[in-house]
Amino acid sequence: MSTGPYRRGVAPAVLMAILVSGTEWRACLAQEPLGRAVDLTHAFGDSTIYWPTADPFELDIVAHGRTEGGWWYAANSFRAAEHGGTHLDAPIHFAEGKRTAAEIPLDDLIGPAVVIDVTEAAADPDLLIDVAALEAWEGRNGRIPERSIVLLRTGWSERWPDAERYLGTARRGADAVAALHFPGLDPAAAAWLVAERAVRAVGIDTASIDRGQATDFRAHQVLAEAQVPIFENVAALERVPPTGAWVVALPMKIARGTGGPLRIVAFVPGGP
Repeated sequence: MSTGPYRRGVAPAVLMAILVSGTEWRACLAQEPLGRAVDLTHAFGDSTIYWPTADPFELDIVAHGRTEGGWWYAANSFRAAEHGGTHLDAPIHFAEGKRTAAEIPLDDLIGPAVVIDVTEAAADPDLLIDVAALEAWEGRNGRIPERSIVLLRTGWSERWPDAERYLGTARRGADAVAALHFPGLDPAAAAWLVAERAVRAVGIDTASIDRGQATDFRAHQVLAEAQVPIFENVAALERVPPTGAWVVALPMKIARGTGGPLRIVAFVPGGP
């Protein structure tokens, strides 16, 4: 009996073809659902958290009401920094000459996911998720498959949108950066994921892949140099199992972009 493209481990390019083809998508869902869709994205709005030095999200109402002709018309304009809310860090963000947001192949944004839960250790707001933590996860769940999307769950998304609890400070401006406290990935662990597991992408449910107290952003540098996309401020990872899910992470396709807003969804086994 077939188990469907999602559970068979279909190539990301094939999954994307299913996603963008309405006929194939409907046929697939009618016979063998990909799984339950889980939105891993924080909505953008007045409460969206940004880096203390970044411009926040602004939504301006252009029109909202009945026109002179009698029909309803609503439209807005928005403005925001690339790096805030649930978003992508493109490799160019920390590595000269590497891919922009628009240049990242879809194959690097869609694929099987593993969720590494370090919520217990993340009681330490300055936690560095090290190689030992990754190996301990493998001891419980098996080897991280090559070309996986690795999602790091610290439990920090449950603090959203309280900036004081999420970032360690609600202050704004350059002076606030020194007061940031939240977990991140050890640069040595980032290098291990690149060299030993050839990961597709890495995401985390905090404001940065580097912990709040980082000053040199080495985890960013390691992943960016290897052309590995980074997803930050990921939401709802408690709803995704350690293994078995597929992730589709599609950012705004900004020409020359160093990142941008991200809509990220997990397809989880166990029902439509």
